[in-house]
Amino acid sequence: MSLLFSPYHLGPLSLANRLVIAPMCQYSAVDGVAQDWHLMHLGRLAISGAGLVIVEATGVNPEGRITPYCLGLYNDEQEAALKHIIEFANHHGQAKMAIQLAHAGRKASTRRPWEPGNPYLPEEGGWQTWAPSAIKFYEEGMPPHPMSLDDLEQVKKDFVQAAKRAERAGFLAIELHGAHGYLIHQFLSPLSNQRQDQYGGSLENRMRYPLEILAAVKQAVSSHVVVGMRISAVDWAPGGLTLDESIVFSKECEQLGAGFIHVSTGGLVAHQQIPVGPGYQVEHAQAIKQQVSIPTMAVGLITSGIQAETILKSEQADMIAIARAVLKNPHWPWTAALELGDKPFAPPQYQRAR
Repeated sequence: MSLLFSPYHLGPLSLANRLVIAPMCQYSAVDGVAQDWHLMHLGRLAISGAGLVIVEATGVNPEGRITPYCLGLYNDEQEAALKHIIEFANHHGQAKMAIQLAHAGRKASTRRPWEPGNPYLPEEGGWQTWAPSAIKFYEEGMPPHPMSLDDLEQVKKDFVQAAKRAERAGFLAIELHGAHGYLIHQFLSPLSNQRQDQYGGSLENRMRYPLEILAAVKQAVSSHVVVGMRISAVDWAPGGLTLDESIVFSKECEQLGAGFIHVSTGGLVAHQQIPVGPGYQVEHAQAIKQQVSIPTMAVGLITSGIQAETILKSEQADMIAIARAVLKNPHWPWTAALELGDKPFAPPQYQRAR
């Protein structure tokens, strides 16, 4: 059996294999509530043969959504809709279900990727964005509201309440979104965090709020719920977050009981220069894996079973996360398993296809 499709333990969570479906925003919610599209999309991923499926970035409050069409988890209707999807996935699939909790910060109130222009202005149905400092991401629109200490406390409470809802809905793991230029990442990077208080300046100060959120969420959920962190290891821009800093942050997350580190890069600034290519982020996952004992997930242009298996065998990461490849081919895990000589998982309704 390949490493990719070998059983794996993510803390207390027993997974069928090391293959993760990474969060992929669908921009199809109504007032933050999951729709039939999400049932179809996530149900299909649950039966895909992956070991873990992470639901898309889900706003912990209305202002934390990337777009008006993103999922939220701050009211009962949203919780009930996700609970229904989880029950469906658990009944029909083998994948364990996780959710990515997020606040978009200064990158909130935007249009969907297929719609022209950004961001949504208040007169168009948009809203005032929040951030560590009043530094715009988009040239258009208003600068973000620099968060006060009371604002920080409120958003932390929003993360806690969303985490409690996630557990009630049946999620077995929570990924805090500290990557791709969203709020937690904005606090970590000196390019977006120019505060003069205890939450800005030194790396110790810039890490403080992200670590407070992690600690609060860990305390709020049961011990069997795995809580991990998605990070952007580097900003790919001068003066931005460095890999060495991300290693320090990952170690601090481990000390607080984080169950995994999911390693991305970039997304903070428009002038980033990313050398995109096959597995272009794997080296960052490898560098972090060498410094922490909790599992690391590699992601980014991993497109074949052989490529994924090579990453695992060379000990560059502990788990493999894919996203766009499974949009292109929802049965990518089947293809990868056959490529590696393994027997792919299939629900009984699909077994004739094997």
